[in-house]
Amino acid sequence: MSKEKVVTINERIPSLKEQRKQRSNRRLLFFLSFFFILLLLMVYFQSPLSHVRNVIVEGNHFVSESELVTISDLSTGTSMWNLDKEEVKNRVLEHVEISSVEVKRELPSTIVLTIEEYARIGYLFRDDKYFPILETGQFLDELPRQTFPSDAPLLIGFSQGEELAELSAELQNIPSQLIERISEIFYKPTENDSLSIILYMTDGIEVHTSIRNFSEHMAPYPSIVKELDRNKQGILHMRMSPYFEEFVTEEESESEGEG
Repeated sequence: MSKEKVVTINERIPSLKEQRKQRSNRRLLFFLSFFFILLLLMVYFQSPLSHVRNVIVEGNHFVSESELVTISDLSTGTSMWNLDKEEVKNRVLEHVEISSVEVKRELPSTIVLTIEEYARIGYLFRDDKYFPILETGQFLDELPRQTFPSDAPLLIGFSQGEELAELSAELQNIPSQLIERISEIFYKPTENDSLSIILYMTDGIEVHTSIRNFSEHMAPYPSIVKELDRNKQGILHMRMSPYFEEFVTEEESESEGEG
């Protein structure tokens, strides 16, 4: 016969009561926590705690943070949750130098503007002033005094007209890596080519070419330069058929004359 202990219902009642009490306490704790969280959310949404207190601008280089905050119209009294991100984005995109913007909330009270600017493809140098040209072809106001641009080539000898407009359009089609290798572009029209230009490259090479089909003519520049003898000085002609014209020194001229 089995000797297992038989637990009567009377013996189990205290244990069941304790279990019910624990479940009841857990349920009460859950509702109290839920109520407390709701109360905190109501206080947060109805108080200045939910207002914008910080605006962080990232990715800008030429346009100042203060200017971007101003045109975004984000003020410290703006509610984080009544904020229309699309409206803020459209306001910032009205700036001619801004190509894209992302608006992001960071709790509890910070708005982050991530900016992307249009690249500058050149600077028109005129009357001792520098006028930036964007990749869109847009001309900007002159740079502040004592500011010397180094992120894009200087365009010298140009006036605002068809030649400059055509060159700006051609520069838009040149890869940024190649743009960075151009130091200066001089407008030097000749009898044979009214669109003739001279480029001085950052690697010390002088390039003669034309505004007409400029981007197409300059495309093979990196591969051609690799094949040049850097000990020789001369002019690299970049047109339909690129070739290198070596400078003739006085000694070489004299030896040719004697021969």
